[in-house]
Amino acid sequence: MTDERRFEELLAEFERVGVDLHSFPAGITVRREEAMRILHSLPDHAGPAAFLARIREVQQSRTPPHGTERQTLEARD
Repeated sequence: MTDERRFEELLAEFERVGVDLHSFPAGITVRREEAMRILHSLPDHAGPAAFLARIREVQQSRTPPHGTERQTLEARD
């Protein structure tokens, strides 16, 4: 699939959910794949607040309480 087609799919999902990208807050970083998963999980016309809330849920669930990923020096096979 071309980048142009992926972008068109993403825009279509934002429109379906009711998120106007022209008024969307700048500085929110979400990978395309993650945004698509979130958008697919939302009903039609859920709106930008639902999308932002779901982003926060996803980001909080993968960030440890101390705010950084714990790294180990263990060898793996």
